[in-house]
Amino acid sequence: MLKPTEAQDRADALISQAKKAGADAADAIYVCDAATQVQIRLGNLEDVERSEGEEIGLRVFVGKRSATVSSSDMDTKILSALVGRALDMAREAPEDEYAGLAPEDLLLKAEPHPIEGDDGQDPEPELLRELALKAEDAARAVNGVTNSEGGGASAGRSIVALATSHGFSGAYSTSGYSLSASVIAGDGDGMERDYAYDSVRFLEDLENPENIGKEAGERAVSRLNPVDFKSGAMPVVYDPRVGNSLLGHFVGAIAGAAIARKTSFLLEALDTQVFDSAVNIIDCPHRKRGLRSKAFDGEGLPTAKTRLIDNGRLTQWLMESASARQLGLQPTGHASRGVGGAPGVSVTNLHMGNGSVSKAELIKDIKHGVYITELIGMGVNPVTGDYSRGAGGFLIVDGEIGPPVSEITIAGNLKDMFKSLIAADDLEYRYSVNTPTLRTDSMTVAGG
Repeated sequence: MLKPTEAQDRADALISQAKKAGADAADAIYVCDAATQVQIRLGNLEDVERSEGEEIGLRVFVGKRSATVSSSDMDTKILSALVGRALDMAREAPEDEYAGLAPEDLLLKAEPHPIEGDDGQDPEPELLRELALKAEDAARAVNGVTNSEGGGASAGRSIVALATSHGFSGAYSTSGYSLSASVIAGDGDGMERDYAYDSVRFLEDLENPENIGKEAGERAVSRLNPVDFKSGAMPVVYDPRVGNSLLGHFVGAIAGAAIARKTSFLLEALDTQVFDSAVNIIDCPHRKRGLRSKAFDGEGLPTAKTRLIDNGRLTQWLMESASARQLGLQPTGHASRGVGGAPGVSVTNLHMGNGSVSKAELIKDIKHGVYITELIGMGVNPVTGDYSRGAGGFLIVDGEIGPPVSEITIAGNLKDMFKSLIAADDLEYRYSVNTPTLRTDSMTVAGG
């Protein structure tokens, strides 16, 4: 793989070509990835895959007209032709009064904030095979597990470089490792599956494979023999591994493009109380070894810790430059992009802060409710906030987690759900988006 400085040189060179060829403005993004994946099933090696690739994307502006092109071939003649094609396409494109690079005065000018995101390792497939095998063996050793979908381990490194024609140039590298196990418990019509996984930036931080396997096996077995229950309005408690999906819906609703198009259920919510006053939601782009940590965004703006929800109040939209111009506001440093198309927005390491009660205290007064550990489908209306999803998990009976339930439906409206959310105090930073255990009392649950 290239070094970050070499990747930066490639992006800079393409920008220089575009300017010489007649572009009024341009930006370029270079991405290089290399990954090794190993899959084990029933103790046998099932697949080893190595992938390497590089792409470069160029966006050019001719006045208010723009076009984006990309290539996976770094040959100088190919890239020269790419520049010409981009300019020809831009001249024929419709004008867009909001298009353009980020405001020059907002670009990252200082030394980028140090991001501890790359351990520089490239482990051999044999090590990954051993990790996957240990995870699957531990899962299959759990009493009640009858079959396996496999254990998997992967290792990869990426380099991203971004350059703009008005003064920004930067690059960074990241490493990434994952380990998973997925098994089946029971037999016949009573089979249930579940999984566990871990994903980290540094190999030394990867969860013990035996723990991952044991967790997967115990989860699968715990779901055996689901029971029927009485449907109706009742409290719903989200396990942290699915509670983070609620923040995904929140992020989509505060994206600048959704606000500009008027397609968000939080359209009128800026600077109002969206969650309970005890709730804080924070984006942390500089977290050491964070899964999405980065020093600059997809337009070259500096990233910064952002309290999106401050004591329940929505503080800002997430904006790249185009939606910011449309809304008459400033971009917020949340632009994200690939090699094709214009920037969108995304968060980095997002979390909801801890509440003040334990998980046991959160559910102790629930006479009849459900504890959700799995969500199925995407029945969410982003315009109205109406929410209806298939789910699985466990009954809560007299303040205790009880027998499993499956193929149920949980429904409500995200605006009501957000306002009623209560968080436990068990936050862990396991994913890129993290929440404690969450409770909402504003939902309807129907049995399968």
